[in-house]
Amino acid sequence: MVTRIAVVEDEDALGVLLRYNLEAEGYQVDVITRGDEADLRLKEELPDLLILDWMLPGLSGVELCRRLRQRGESEKLPIIMLTARGEESERIRGLSVGADDYVVKPFSTPELIARVRAMLRRAKPEKISKLLAAGDIDLDRENHRVRRAGREIRLGPTEFKLMEFFMQSPGRVFSREQLLDGVWGRDIYVDERTVDVHVGRLRKAINRGRERDPIRTVRGAGYALDEQFSATKSSARRAVERAQP
Repeated sequence: MVTRIAVVEDEDALGVLLRYNLEAEGYQVDVITRGDEADLRLKEELPDLLILDWMLPGLSGVELCRRLRQRGESEKLPIIMLTARGEESERIRGLSVGADDYVVKPFSTPELIARVRAMLRRAKPEKISKLLAAGDIDLDRENHRVRRAGREIRLGPTEFKLMEFFMQSPGRVFSREQLLDGVWGRDIYVDERTVDVHVGRLRKAINRGRERDPIRTVRGAGYALDEQFSATKSSARRAVERAQP
C-alpha cells in the first residue's frame, strides 16, 4: 500500500492486468493512459517507480522519459519501459534517454514483477525492508508488530499503516489528503477529519507517561514523523546492540 507505482499504458486490458498483479503484491498502483497527462501528474507527485509504455497518445514514452530525467526531482526515478520494439537499436534508444530497464511485449508478468522488486531493492531499499526503526520505536512489517523501548505496542490495522507510512519518510510533512491516498487508498472515500482521529489513536497507543511524542503536527499543513526523534537512538536499543555478538 505504501510503495507507489505509476503505470503509463494506453492499452486498457494491459493496464488492468498490471494493476491487478501489482496490487496483489501489495503495491499502490496508479494507471495513466496518456503521456501528456502523465507528464502533468508526475510534476505534482512522484511515485516510487514508473512503468512506462513506449507508444502513448499525447506524448511518447521516450519523450516523457527524457523530460523526467531533465528534472532534478525525477532524475533518479526508477523507470521500466514497456514496448513492442525488440530491435537492439530501439532498446539502446530507450536506455539512452534514461530508462533503467527495458521489457519487450509480450512479456511474462512474473518476470516483470521480479524486475520491479529488484529495482526497488536497488533504488528504494527502505520500501522493501522488513524492519523499520525510528528513535526507540521498531516496526516489523512482516509480523505486523510494533515495539517502543522494548515493550509491545498494540495497534489497529489503520494505525499500523499510518505508523509505517510515517517511518518510511522521517521529517517529511504529509497533508491529510496525502495520508488518505497513502494509507486508505484513492479508491476509498474517507473524510479528512478521519485522519485526525486515527493520528490521535496512534499517539495514544505509542506514547506513555512523559515519553516524547514522535508525531509532529504542522499547523495548516499536516503531520510528520519528527526527524530529530527518528535520528535518536534510545538507551534500550543501544543496550540491545551492545549485547549482540
